[in-house]
Amino acid sequence: MLRAKLLELGSVAVAFSAGVDSTFLLAMAHEVLGDRALALTIRSAFVTESEIDDAITFTKQRNIPFRIIDIDVLGVEAIRNNPPDRCYICKRELFGTMLEAAAEAGHPVLLEGSNVDDLGDYRPGRRAVKELGVHSPLLECGLTKQEIRTLSRDMDLPTWEKPALACLASRIPYGREIDDEVLSRIAQAEKLLRDLGFIQLRVRDHGDVARVELAPEEIEVIVSSEIRSRIVTLLKKVGYPFVCLDLEGYRTGALNETLNETEIQ
Repeated sequence: MLRAKLLELGSVAVAFSAGVDSTFLLAMAHEVLGDRALALTIRSAFVTESEIDDAITFTKQRNIPFRIIDIDVLGVEAIRNNPPDRCYICKRELFGTMLEAAAEAGHPVLLEGSNVDDLGDYRPGRRAVKELGVHSPLLECGLTKQEIRTLSRDMDLPTWEKPALACLASRIPYGREIDDEVLSRIAQAEKLLRDLGFIQLRVRDHGDVARVELAPEEIEVIVSSEIRSRIVTLLKKVGYPFVCLDLEGYRTGALNETLNETEIQ
């Protein structure tokens, strides 16, 4: 079904973040359409350099047409102010720019990698996708995250067990202004935790406090060994006077739990 849908679209650009979903979508689009599939990757303050490096490596290894687009997200006041619908405002900016770049390159259709599981959380960016006419073929074909991981493994894609990613701004509570300093601090803190061997994690930035979310099976590791004090020391060095562990563990959209029904309309 997905192959047929891609073939029907004919010539596409794929919003490529190098995550599980967009990598699978891009690989399929390239398999079906060849050079009629273009990868577009946004480089901004919300994206780590390692994600950009992953995008470059994947497209180069597979000879996929590829372009990086630089966007100053913090130059947009409405994004910088970080309201509850920040993701909608940001997606309008990003997808609008990618649509223009895709059209200029001769690819009239833009694809993005949302799947069925993305419908279960507050995702204001989905509104921007619909308004701009961006296609979501994985969602349209009814694919779940686990199915995409399984298919990715079958295709020998390097991302099949890659941890779920999200933009760095998702670590900052709504209403707090976003700046380069806090984004850098979050990126450094998460890299330090990954370097220690933790896989699925988030460092939520609450000013002086780093709230660490880990997969449930990794919580026991952090509280029962000397690694706890090591983490505290490392995160204090990057700028967090206080470090706490969220006992509820990692979950997507944790900061959305603070919103009321009016704010998520």
